[in-house]
Amino acid sequence: MRAVVCHGPEDYRLEHVPVPVPGPGEALVRVEAVGICASDLKCYHGASKFWGDDTRPAWAETGVVPGHEFVGEVVALDDAARARWGVEVGDRVVSEQIVPCWECRYCRRGQYWMCGPHDIYGFKRRTPGAMASYMVFPAAALVHRVSRDLPPAHAAFAEPLSCALHAVERGGITFDDVVVVAGCGPIGLGMVAGARAKSPAHVVALDVSDDRLDLAAACGADVTVNISRQDPLEVVRGLTDGYGADVYLEGSGHPAAVGQGLNLLRKLGTYVEYGVFGSDVTVDWSIISDDKELDVRGAHLGPHCWPAAIRMLESGVLPMDRICTHQLPLADFQQGLDLVGDGSRSVKVSLIPG
Repeated sequence: MRAVVCHGPEDYRLEHVPVPVPGPGEALVRVEAVGICASDLKCYHGASKFWGDDTRPAWAETGVVPGHEFVGEVVALDDAARARWGVEVGDRVVSEQIVPCWECRYCRRGQYWMCGPHDIYGFKRRTPGAMASYMVFPAAALVHRVSRDLPPAHAAFAEPLSCALHAVERGGITFDDVVVVAGCGPIGLGMVAGARAKSPAHVVALDVSDDRLDLAAACGADVTVNISRQDPLEVVRGLTDGYGADVYLEGSGHPAAVGQGLNLLRKLGTYVEYGVFGSDVTVDWSIISDDKELDVRGAHLGPHCWPAAIRMLESGVLPMDRICTHQLPLADFQQGLDLVGDGSRSVKVSLIPG
């Protein structure tokens, strides 16, 4: 089969490799679509989060097929896999991006998304990803069925949407809250939709692109701010009698969005960070402590949010035709990476192995 193989930063190659053979309790899946994530791009460009630096070892491995947001069709599985996941040959399925070890302290406590070994599809040799014609779901994977009525690229969006919904849950949003979402890319748009589903007083979307802000409005934002022309602090203070936002959800991965969020929040507000940064971020931590006593929370992956994300996609509430802007053949993976890197010509870019 054809597959994209990572040989290191900026060294991804389209190769012919053997079709994987599922072992006991595993499933062979024909890949229908695989999205290109911003973290895929940062890994491609050699960010230290993936390839290490003076303070941390490399996490990503070479010789691995990338791709962690995908949908496919089950083509082979044994009785153990069938019983564990409740799926059959021919079912359309997604798998949560992390394959837990189920043995570390986090997995034993039910916190599987923080698994110690942390094998995520597309970054580790134990868990090859979906930029290929076929992939294997390991026995330890978490698997969900998806409706065949969804176009493949839409169904693969279950991964970023589940991540966004987890960030929303970390925000602890209540009915009277003013919620600000920074960045209207795939994660930010999911945050907007998830925040709107919590029925707060206002959902405010921030971006520098009018087109993306129009999409945010279609996803549920009732206030949109182009921060290249408007002062978001002025807008938020106008909505809150001068106090500031209750919850700030950061989904852009842009260093400037961090300080922006700390300044936009009211005292005792909640900051949720989901973005993956390509470089270090420096802020005045006294804003978090002495000035405002903020709750600062991280968010990682989409634990327990996949069923909700799938229901949201199947409901048709999201403008998925406008979100999934590009579907390219696998051979055009470099064009796909470049589109994601450009940011101005696409929202969600997917590869269709065919």
